[in-house]
Amino acid sequence: MPAPLTFEPSLLNSHGLNLQSVFNISQLPNTLQEQLKALVGDLQNYKQLILIAHGGKEMWNALHEDAWLAEQPIDQATMNTVQDWFTQNYPNKPHRFIYPSNQPINLQALGELAGWHYPSPFMVGINNIWGSWFAYRAVLLTDTNIETTPKLESQSPCDSCQNKICIELCPAQACALDNFDMNACLTYRKSENSKCQHTCLARVACPVAKPHKYGRQQIKYHYGISMKVIKELE
Repeated sequence: MPAPLTFEPSLLNSHGLNLQSVFNISQLPNTLQEQLKALVGDLQNYKQLILIAHGGKEMWNALHEDAWLAEQPIDQATMNTVQDWFTQNYPNKPHRFIYPSNQPINLQALGELAGWHYPSPFMVGINNIWGSWFAYRAVLLTDTNIETTPKLESQSPCDSCQNKICIELCPAQACALDNFDMNACLTYRKSENSKCQHTCLARVACPVAKPHKYGRQQIKYHYGISMKVIKELE
C-alpha cells in the first residue's frame, strides 16, 4: 500500500481557512456514514472526508472586494479557494463538495470528531483555542489517501469557567448549561427593541479566546444572515 499523501494547507491558511481535519470515511461513526450515503448514494467512489473551517478574523480579512459581488460571497469564495487548493495538491483525484449546500450534514458531529466542538450555553460550538469564533466552511468527499488528522485533545472551556457571564448577560434569559431555550432566543431577537438582532450579547461576553473575536462588521454580517432566515420562517 502506498504511503499516505502529505496534507499541504498553505493555500487554505493564506485565505483564512485555517482549520482542517481529514477523516477516513470507513472510520466515521455509522450514523455519519449512513447520512453520507443518503446524500450521495454509493460511497465506494470516495475514501476520505475533509472538513475545513475558519478560526478568528483571518478569513474575513482575506476576502477580496470582488467576492462581495456573489450572491453567497463567503460560500463562493470558500469553494473557489478549496477547489484551487485541491486541484493543485491532488490533481485528477475525484472529489465532491457536500457542504456548502442545501443538503443536511451534521457539522457539529464532525467538529466533535475533530476535537473542535464543545457545546456552550449560547448554542454555539466552543473550544479552548478559538473560543466560539470559528465556523465550518466546507466538507469534501475525496478519493484520496491523505494522512489523517489526529483529534485535537482538549477539554471544554465551559467546564472551568467560574463566572458563566454568558448566562448572566443573555437579555433573553435563553442560555443555560444544558438546556438552551431556542424559543426565548428567537422571540427576543425578533422583538422591536432587541439588542441581539445583529449580534449575540452572550457570545460576545464569553471570555474564552477574546483575541480571536470577530470584528463588528463580521459579527453583524453573520447575525444579519441568521436574522433574515428567522424572518423568512415566520
